[in-house]
Amino acid sequence: MTNALLIRAPRTGRPKRKTDRHKLSVSTGLAGLSLDAMASVSYGPEAIVLVLAVAGGAGLGFTLPVTLAIAALLAVLVASYRQLIAAFPNGGGAYAVARARLGHRTGLVAAASLVIDYILNVAVSIAAGVAALTSAFPALLPHTVWICLAVLAGITALNLRGIADSARAFMIPTAIFVVSIFTVIVAGLLRSEPLSVTEGTAVAANVQTVGVLLLLKAFSSGCAALTGVEAIANAVPSFREPRVKNAQRAEVALGILLGTMLIGLAILIGKFALHPVEGTTVLSQLTEASLGHGIGYYVVQFATVVLLALAANTSYGGLPTLMRLLADDNCLPHRFALRSAREVYRYGVVALGVFAAVLLIGSRGSMNALVPLFAIGVFVGFTIAQVGLVRHWMLTRAPGWRWRAFLNGFGATLTAVAALITTAMKFTEGAWLIVVALPIIVFLMERVRAAYAAIGDRLHLGEVPAAPAAQGTVVVVPVAEVSELSREAICAGLSMGSDVVAVRVCPTGESPRAFTKAWEAWHPGVRLVLLDGADDGLAPTVVRYINDKLADRRVVVVIGEVEPGSAWQRILPNHRGDELDRALRRDTDALVCRIRLRVGRSVPQQAGQTLLDDRRDQVPAAVEDPALGQRPAEPRGR
Repeated sequence: MTNALLIRAPRTGRPKRKTDRHKLSVSTGLAGLSLDAMASVSYGPEAIVLVLAVAGGAGLGFTLPVTLAIAALLAVLVASYRQLIAAFPNGGGAYAVARARLGHRTGLVAAASLVIDYILNVAVSIAAGVAALTSAFPALLPHTVWICLAVLAGITALNLRGIADSARAFMIPTAIFVVSIFTVIVAGLLRSEPLSVTEGTAVAANVQTVGVLLLLKAFSSGCAALTGVEAIANAVPSFREPRVKNAQRAEVALGILLGTMLIGLAILIGKFALHPVEGTTVLSQLTEASLGHGIGYYVVQFATVVLLALAANTSYGGLPTLMRLLADDNCLPHRFALRSAREVYRYGVVALGVFAAVLLIGSRGSMNALVPLFAIGVFVGFTIAQVGLVRHWMLTRAPGWRWRAFLNGFGATLTAVAALITTAMKFTEGAWLIVVALPIIVFLMERVRAAYAAIGDRLHLGEVPAAPAAQGTVVVVPVAEVSELSREAICAGLSMGSDVVAVRVCPTGESPRAFTKAWEAWHPGVRLVLLDGADDGLAPTVVRYINDKLADRRVVVVIGEVEPGSAWQRILPNHRGDELDRALRRDTDALVCRIRLRVGRSVPQQAGQTLLDDRRDQVPAAVEDPALGQRPAEPRGR
């Protein structure tokens, strides 16, 4: 029978409502986790048109069929991730299903692909938004990197307040963008001819014939519009109860909105016979053809710029949750599993911001340098997730498992083909970095897992340890002079054990006689050991003394420090205690205790003074000098 007492706080409705306030609803989930997918309609159709334009009008005629194929794949993915949400409600998406059904190593590959995709999404989204801004205001072009970093810092800071707070802040821009795109589609469908035609030079390209390879390349390029579909499945724990139902509804709503927008824009491209124009996006041409070059045009363009910049929020919703799962599985440092009162995994949020900043600085804020890397990681994740679900249905054999397995297998085939084509077509454009980065990330996570396994072995986790027993402990107190700080440190040492040793490291050129005389005059009642620190200094000398003389004892080291009364005065101490602390923790098994004597505050002296008085009466003063030998001190009063 254990003596431990487990106390549970009474359950009330108020904490529940407070917790739910920081969770996502269907609408805030769409705003917080689907910005990436929503914003992709601004570059997905354009990616298709740029590829098909090399075949002239005949090639552009396949824009709608290719878009319909992408929409069909979108439907398959939405259905798959809806099933994944129900089967793996703790989040993690492709990583969760691969870890459970395809093995640990495959799960890490899925996790690595998602990590790369999330980080790239932040960098690409911010770079694209800033690129649109600098296109409208060319004077800002020299400051591209700084603007990117400022936007990144703002989004990171907002997400540190909580995913629900950030999602609510992004609901209005998301709603404006969706309404704007549907306005363009409806207005364009009602017109018999374009209201305005964009003037410009057509993008030059080597003319090709329409073939299977060209259509596959257009399909793989257009699949960039599917990035972000998995974010909701990765962040299921962030939704309100019933979280599975709410996440599934948000996933379906995302699929309907995204598919409708992609097909609608593709219909308009064919209707108005648009072709790529240098310096103008396809979405800009469609907006001008449907709404003219008035206020409506600028509203759509401004909404697009804002949403592209904010699309990075999708990653802030998904990656920290994924990192929490990896930390729980010992594949990342455990601090990534720590959650704040606002339901934020702050270490994951900060890490995402730091890595995205590195990419933005390395690419100088260029969207074109980052886009070739963008879609590969997510296609790998799509494929692994659906293959894992196929195995899941084959093992569980739940009702309807055959058609579910066929659906997921078909989707896995499509995404695998898209991943291979995208990698082959963009390998020389930077895709080789992803091919290299994936195994490196997997290797690093394996190293972290191995390190935690070694720690577990050392702690004998899962075994019943021997009964605790008291051990002979020696308390070592480094002292520099006879002072109030030394008295406080020795008092702390005496409260921990009866065997207390004061240690002083004599610096180069100093005779120990003066300090010995002051120590004997004070006579604190503890043994003093003088060490020659001429060669190494304080920390190495104390470490060597503990390892050589006290190797068979349990050692506690008490480090006394002065804490200044004001903030600016903290630069005044020499901080040798920090150096000694690091050396002791690194090179010994000693327990380190640091006490601070605060300047400007009265220090209670009665208890400490009583301890020292008792020691003076019981223990004669003694000084031990390893170099000079030990000599007894003269009796008190002599």
